[in-house]
Amino acid sequence: MPNWLQLMLDSLPSLLWAGLIFTIPLTLLSFVLGLTLGLVTAVTRLFAARPFVWLARFYVWIFRGTPLLVQLFVIFYGLPSMGILLDAFPAALIGFTLNVGAYTSEIIRAAISSVPRGQWEAGYSIGMSWSQVMRRTILPQATRVSVPPLSNTFISLVKDTSLAAAITVPELFQTAQRIVATTYEPLILYIEAALIYLALSTVLSALQDKLEKRFERYGGYLEART
Repeated sequence: MPNWLQLMLDSLPSLLWAGLIFTIPLTLLSFVLGLTLGLVTAVTRLFAARPFVWLARFYVWIFRGTPLLVQLFVIFYGLPSMGILLDAFPAALIGFTLNVGAYTSEIIRAAISSVPRGQWEAGYSIGMSWSQVMRRTILPQATRVSVPPLSNTFISLVKDTSLAAAITVPELFQTAQRIVATTYEPLILYIEAALIYLALSTVLSALQDKLEKRFERYGGYLEART
């Protein structure tokens, strides 16, 4: 067996374990929390009082306008100067959540805005409250529109978690770096790490296609009913 193949086989369990313990949980938690934050931010920008709208816009402006790596460094290395000490994983989780929240808020805001105004009026005309119209009519339609861009954001997040290695989170990429430090085979190990990220992205892309088709059928059902 070639030495490079043996090295890849030997390192594969460590890389997969790091992905299972750190990369995947960090991705899932960051996306769920970021999506929740994005929904709150989008609703705030569309319907809240003006001071809250300005605050939401400022948050989105900051986190969409600065690099994710810089945000992670500020949280992990900068906040200790203010007496705020965070472990690497919580710091990465906060950074990714805030970043994802800013981007998903724009996706959700656009999706909600795309629902015709007549849907609101129809809901109010049969006695629904604002929250009922939002929950029963607007969000289901907005969800169908936002699934493709949100799925792309999730897939991008899987790859972006490699930046957590810069703040010492022992995720997949940093594990590869540690193995490189002992084997002195950067090309082989980094290609192996890239292939694992590629495999994850491929699986998620396939799931995205299935999810989009399901929502297309759901959208056709709604249109048939109306």
